[in-house]
Amino acid sequence: MSTEKPVIYMVSDSIGETAELVTRAAIIQFNDGNVDMRRIPFVKDEEKIEEITESAARQNSVIVYTLVYPHLRVALEKASEKYKVVAVDLLGPLMNALSTIMPEKPRLEPGLVRRLDEEYFRRIVAVEFAVKYDDGKDPKGLLLSDIVLIGVSRTSKTPLSMYLAHRRLKVANLPLVPEVDPPEELFIIPPERIIGLTINPEQLQRIRQERLNSLGLTTRSQYASMERILDELDYSDKIMRRIGCRVFEVSNKAVEEIANSILNLVNEEGLMDE
Repeated sequence: MSTEKPVIYMVSDSIGETAELVTRAAIIQFNDGNVDMRRIPFVKDEEKIEEITESAARQNSVIVYTLVYPHLRVALEKASEKYKVVAVDLLGPLMNALSTIMPEKPRLEPGLVRRLDEEYFRRIVAVEFAVKYDDGKDPKGLLLSDIVLIGVSRTSKTPLSMYLAHRRLKVANLPLVPEVDPPEELFIIPPERIIGLTINPEQLQRIRQERLNSLGLTTRSQYASMERILDELDYSDKIMRRIGCRVFEVSNKAVEEIANSILNLVNEEGLMDE
């Protein structure tokens, strides 16, 4: 066996993370693991493959590749035979096997795993944002939001914020209370980014009474009184009209139904930051 330091070429038509991850998992099985790992991403043509394989042939090396495009896999197979270089296809055999059981053809788009990872992390950021700026905790969050939800207590602001966060929207929500003036930030935001939530007073009273029961408190509290509820809804309506925002009626609607209506609006008007 050659005493020359082994070289592993990790070739990909995307960024090559998968090839490197699998290669490292294999290398760790060898005691010394002292190799020269060279990641070569975004390979798009046969000429580059020829160049890589010819270089590998002059060294004690192996090529590991994750190429989505069939013509690039074929090119590397031919080049490895030509230059007598061992080349390991990490993706092709699995895609071929899956093609025998999957109803649709492969999309043949490099970088899909990375895009899925980016989607996941954007979702995590959005969820953390929704928690941080829930219930008007910090008015600064209103300015950073894709969408701001406003309404009286128990109009599903928090569950809606979390639902929309899982769709990668950064959402802050703010309760409207007659005794507390809304922060000035609310009147700076473009009104199209604000969604008002309103509800039937009788339904709101039932929801608040159930909430008090769950907390072991008397349902005679002012919080659940019809007089208080009507005052809050009237105040909320005045704020929403002052802002000029869209208002969604949430009475007898599931969170998913309301959220989908908001998402449709977001998509139609391009309200989500890219």
